[in-house]
Amino acid sequence: MVPSLLFVHGIGGPRHEESELISWTSALAVGMRESGHSDAAAALSSGDLASCRFTYYGDLFRRPQAQGAGPLPADGPESAILAELLVGLVDELTAEHEHPDTPRDGDWEGRRLLLRQARAEAASAGQAQGALAVMRRALNVATTLLSWQPWSAAAEWAIPKLMVRDLAQVARYLARAEHDESGTSLDARVRRRVADALALGEGPTVVVSHSLGTIVALETLHELAPDIRLFVTLGSPISMRTVVWPRLVPQPPSTPPGVGSWLNYWDRDDIIAVRPRLERDLRPNSAGVAPVSGRIDSDGLWVHSAGKYLAQARVAGRIAEALTHASSGGARSGGG
Repeated sequence: MVPSLLFVHGIGGPRHEESELISWTSALAVGMRESGHSDAAAALSSGDLASCRFTYYGDLFRRPQAQGAGPLPADGPESAILAELLVGLVDELTAEHEHPDTPRDGDWEGRRLLLRQARAEAASAGQAQGALAVMRRALNVATTLLSWQPWSAAAEWAIPKLMVRDLAQVARYLARAEHDESGTSLDARVRRRVADALALGEGPTVVVSHSLGTIVALETLHELAPDIRLFVTLGSPISMRTVVWPRLVPQPPSTPPGVGSWLNYWDRDDIIAVRPRLERDLRPNSAGVAPVSGRIDSDGLWVHSAGKYLAQARVAGRIAEALTHASSGGARSGGG
């Protein structure tokens, strides 16, 4: 039976499902060839290695009164979460910058002062009253952070408003609010998209998630407990202790029961993947499976891209092995 490969995207603006599927599989094929799995790359491109699907939920973040994804949160828990997210993000960036292993290059002192300014602005966002006040402070933080390499020239966040829009999506998901006519919250509607995509698969499944999608996938897999041969998280904010980790469902955070192996990858320059070693913060499931984290180093300015991660030989090679093993009828793994 042909295994299933499900991609779950993260933060960002509108996407086209078919184009994204082609982009993600193409990047993965590049990484497979780099890792020595040329046959798997060819089979992936031809559709013989796996039944591939891309789950899109970004349209659920659009607001009727706003264009695009609607960056402005309404008054309510999402505004407070966004403010906390900004503080946590700057604190983690500061801790990384102050780490003894961080090179004290010519720009080190300048970045330290910049982060100090961003921290003060983030703290003021946490003290602001009302959604619009929080957003004004958030734009100040984003403007300051985007003056620091490697994000200043990143096409993904060309202007501060785009950065705030994307971070607001994390806050809105974790707020568990924005109920529709049926009373279903935004986060539940997002997970339903992933659950529906999982239901389409018939064989063993590999789930590859990115950014906010790692949170969505983690919670969906806990709800469904399907047979997942490999769960891959890329650029994940799951372990952000002040904002994300304490709001995950269920608590305490753990590996979903149906996951046979969990690989987590992070890039040191990824602004979203703070506290990247997930195994320190998530409990194993009953089979003893816990996340296993590995660092990669990508080139370019915007390393948070899913394509950058998928094209890495270290990432793609393990996915190729899992799909090849599953397609040959191999038993599921018992660990990471």
